[in-house]
Amino acid sequence: MKGLSNSDFDRNGRRMGGYGRAMVMGILNVTPDSFSDGGRFFDPRIALDHGARMVEEGADFLDIGAESTRPGSVPVTAEDELARLLPVLEPLAGLVDCPISVDTYKASVADACIKAGARVVNDVWGFQKDPDMARVCASHGVGVVLMHNRTSIDPSLDMVAEVIAFLQRSIEIATQAGIARERIALDPGIGFGKTLEQNLALVNAVDVIGRLGCAVLIGVSRKSLIGKIVPSTTDERLPGTIALDSVAQMKGAEILRVHDVREAVQAARVIDQLKGMSWIRS
Repeated sequence: MKGLSNSDFDRNGRRMGGYGRAMVMGILNVTPDSFSDGGRFFDPRIALDHGARMVEEGADFLDIGAESTRPGSVPVTAEDELARLLPVLEPLAGLVDCPISVDTYKASVADACIKAGARVVNDVWGFQKDPDMARVCASHGVGVVLMHNRTSIDPSLDMVAEVIAFLQRSIEIATQAGIARERIALDPGIGFGKTLEQNLALVNAVDVIGRLGCAVLIGVSRKSLIGKIVPSTTDERLPGTIALDSVAQMKGAEILRVHDVREAVQAARVIDQLKGMSWIRS
């Protein structure tokens, strides 16, 4: 199968990103209530098939989440989260030859999932929710994604400055725990406590976020900001997703977190070619 080897984050020490091309992270939600595909892959057998299919389509990572973080979602216990994750994660780790990321903000869940085969931890609270997350991730030597998050919207905020300050703190927590910057990717948290204008400003500021010295991950797939620009259901937002991902990639995003892997890979390879042309770089 296509994709990076799981060794990339436990022996080779490679950067999260930095492979000379944009990397595509396929989303696998094993939840009954995710905003886009809630319940579609809740059955472990269906989830396994979908995960393998995304790797065949060119995914460099798979990101498995078992707790919806959409607005209005109901938190789940660590026990319930693991009951959803492990029946998919354990067999999938032996099935695909690419790093598997677990989308959680709970240290106990991260620890169990790393032991079950996850090589990346995607924390939607950037190590600022569970004080033990940085230690757990550092002790296992995994890659991490640190995302900006907010519980409420404030249109008056300079959101780029807010995100930069938050992520600087997240990097500090991670590096103090012993996690090298090469193992960190930063996610500005598109759609999490932000207005449409603030979300678009962040997409346009990917190059600024990249100056923090870590890879930048962008996650805009099927999100409501697209529907605010052009009224559409979640399943109708692929063109808007590709447009935003392409702008972010031109600005320097190295990892694209998506639902539609085949289409995202094709678009990313085209942008890679454009970025490699001398007249684009000059």
